[in-house]
Amino acid sequence: MLILFGLSVIIKIFSFFPSFVEEWYSLQIYPLISMALRWLTGWLPFSLGDVLYAMASIWILIRIYKALKAVFKRSVTRQTVGNSLRRTLTIALCVYLLFNLFWGINYERLGIAYQLKLEPTEYSTPELKDLTGSLILKTNIERLKLGDNYTYPSSKEIFQEAKEAYDSAFIKYSFMRYAVPSVKSSLYGQLGNYLGFLGYYTPFSGEAQINTAIPTFLIPYTTCHEIGHQLGYGTEDEANFSGYLAAKSSDEPSFRYSAYFDLFLYANRELYFRDSVTARENYKLLDTLVKKDIATYRKFLEAHQNPIEPYITELYGKYLQANNQPNGMNTYDEVIGWLIAYQKKYGEL
Repeated sequence: MLILFGLSVIIKIFSFFPSFVEEWYSLQIYPLISMALRWLTGWLPFSLGDVLYAMASIWILIRIYKALKAVFKRSVTRQTVGNSLRRTLTIALCVYLLFNLFWGINYERLGIAYQLKLEPTEYSTPELKDLTGSLILKTNIERLKLGDNYTYPSSKEIFQEAKEAYDSAFIKYSFMRYAVPSVKSSLYGQLGNYLGFLGYYTPFSGEAQINTAIPTFLIPYTTCHEIGHQLGYGTEDEANFSGYLAAKSSDEPSFRYSAYFDLFLYANRELYFRDSVTARENYKLLDTLVKKDIATYRKFLEAHQNPIEPYITELYGKYLQANNQPNGMNTYDEVIGWLIAYQKKYGEL
């Protein structure tokens, strides 16, 4: 246990130096580990990560059952408590080490801002209005290209198109190379609708899991977002921005639309807190087909409202805060600052 504790301390100290994390771990060690994991799991027709989560949940429930049983039987002693604490601490340290070695240290890297030489800063309300205006134009254009009767391909085809989107982005952005893909449909899609997740990444298996039970027009950008995590972008704003760069590089209008649709919702929601009148007017500027998709999304959210989801969301927000994302769930929205900085620097969106 002392060895595990010592290694944990070393990892923590290493994480205090973002430039070292970027140059030595994120750009040198992590790509090899992640590709190896994806090579090992990518061929499986199901999500190994989801199986691991199920096994871990069952193990925790069994441990709780045994602990309660011992309490009721009054068979708890100092020795049994000590042994149990040692086992639990050992397992916790092992999980911590594997999590950080396989991916978690990426939370402390310099990241995509360093790679693109962007400097996101506090943005003004006029800048936010300009951004929403650009996103409205992009969203309307891409939605009209799809037409009223567009049929989305299967989830597997979308996953393959996401790989191709990253291949296209790689031509312009050398740091977006995505080799050995491993994207799976989540085994917990319907459950995810009630818990509030669209996708997630499993560091222990290298797989990106997508909730394919959500409205289909959300799946392309969600897939690109989760692949961003696979590439080592730990924070949610960075994964959002990586997903944006990939989706907008895609040859498929459905990918570009999915990204601009989601980003418009982020930006206009922020604008609503600053200028609710303009935010409401923005919705009137959306194409009828976009408004139809927004109505579909709202009905989906309303149909899955439940008293547990807010607690799950709050818990995940605490997890984000513990991993270099002090704004918790609002970290997703911080992609707005990235977009404004990117548009200023490169003159495009």
